[in-house]
Formats: sequence, structure tokens, C-alpha cells
Amino acid sequence: MSEHPSTPRHSGGGVLSRFSFNQITAKSWGLEELVAGCVQAGVGQVALWREPVAEYGLARSAALVRDAGLTVTTLCRSGFFQLPDWFDDNRRAIDEAAALDTKVLVLVSGGLPDGSKDIAGARQHVADAIARLVPHAAAAGVTLAIEPLHPMYAADRCVINTWDQAMTIAARHPVGQVGVTVDTYHLWWDDTVLDKIARAGERIAIYQLADWITPLPAGVLTGRGLPGEGCVDMRAFHDAVDKAGYTGPIEVEVMNAELWARPGREVLDATLTAYGSVL
Repeated sequence: MSEHPSTPRHSGGGVLSRFSFNQITAKSWGLEELVAGCVQAGVGQVALWREPVAEYGLARSAALVRDAGLTVTTLCRSGFFQLPDWFDDNRRAIDEAAALDTKVLVLVSGGLPDGSKDIAGARQHVADAIARLVPHAAAAGVTLAIEPLHPMYAADRCVINTWDQAMTIAARHPVGQVGVTVDTYHLWWDDTVLDKIARAGERIAIYQLADWITPLPAGVLTGRGLPGEGCVDMRAFHDAVDKAGYTGPIEVEVMNAELWARPGREVLDATLTAYGSVL
């Protein structure tokens, strides 16, 4: 059985002890509110995002989370390899993850360069870029977690869209240095993915839950639902991840404008309820 490098410090047994609250789900919460709310609710794990961490200060963020006894399961997100400064920015992101004492940095590959239609070339560039980053990540003890995004994001956000594409890149590197993110929102449509996840073993770097709701809202990026609100078979994904031997954190990462308009503690409570209902 494979174990995630970030294990819970607060454990109550069972699946609930694996729950991690992704910061983006309660976007209205500042970092101090997030930490206080999780501690009050008995949640021992959080996933942080680079932008609010930078706003609060990297050293202050690390101290705040550490002093509260929370485990940072992932840092979201880096990648975007189509940008001119991708190399320096990704090295900074690796250093940030290490400073926050998280072992997993989520990579979103980025879309096509401006004016380009060469998606095959863009995908090759992603593979080459990750290879350049691996030595720095390995030295920092950080796993690069490639996240395949739904094909509708291929042009502008992520040219890595299938499990196979992500695994092909990851397989070029040692286990523990490069892995793949299982995000139900992005992978549910693929009729082959469950069997492949079940055989992935230690290549699974992190497991994230969000539901696909219909009709899609105008702002597709902010149109995810809490687990159980949409059409994703969450139990099937959980069974596949379980068969792979993954025993690490399970993050709920939901970007939803209506959810963001609600008070943070209300969002956390709703997230915990939704998580428990599907697992």
C-alpha cells in the first residue's frame, strides 16, 4: 500500500481522518480565518494556494500553519509552461512548497503559447520542462504532481488532458519525484480512467474531489459542485484509488461562485457534509 508523504497529524480514524480542505473552496477566508476555522472544526489538513500564501507572506504562512498543528497536503499550483518565466517561477514554487513543509506541488501545464496551434509541440515542451525541474524538486523533497485537466481547458489552461498523457510524462522519472493528480472533476468523462487509476500504484500523488454540475455556468472555471451535487460517480473513483493502494489525503477542491459568496465556516461545514455523504 502506498502512503502519501503528508500524513495526518489529527486523526479520528476512517476516511474522515484523510479529509483535507482545499483553500480555494472557501475563497472568502483569509489564511488566518482558514487556519482558525479548520482547527475549530477538527480538520487537521489543508491544501494551500500560492497567491494567498504570498499575500500573507511565505514565512508567516508556514509558521501559522505549523503552530496550529495543521498538515499542508499540497501547494496549488505551478506549471503554466507556456509563459516566458516558467523556469524561475516553478523553481520558486518548489521552494515555497518545501518551506510550507508539504511534499506535493500540483502542476497545471498551461495552454498553447500565444498564436500557436501546435498542441503536440506544447505537450512535448511540458515534458521537457518537467524534466528540467525534477533535480531541483528532488533536492527539495517535493513531488511534482501533474494534473490532467478536462479537454475543454486545452487551449488556454492545460494541454495535458488525459491520464495517459500525464502518466507518460511521470513514468520517465522515479516514483516520488513525479506523480499524477487524480481530480474527479477533470477525469470523470474518460471511460478508461478508472482501471488505469487502479493500476497506478505510487504514481498517485494526490486525490481531489469536485463534482461536475449541469447546466454548466457561464464561468466554467467557477462551475464545480461539492461532491454529490453532480453526475460524477465518486464511489467508483474512490474504489479505483483504493485499489491502487493510495492511503493519503483526500482534498475537496471546489471553485464555485455561489459557494464563495457564503461565509467560510458555512462552506467548510457544507464541504464536510458533502465529503461524508460520498465516502
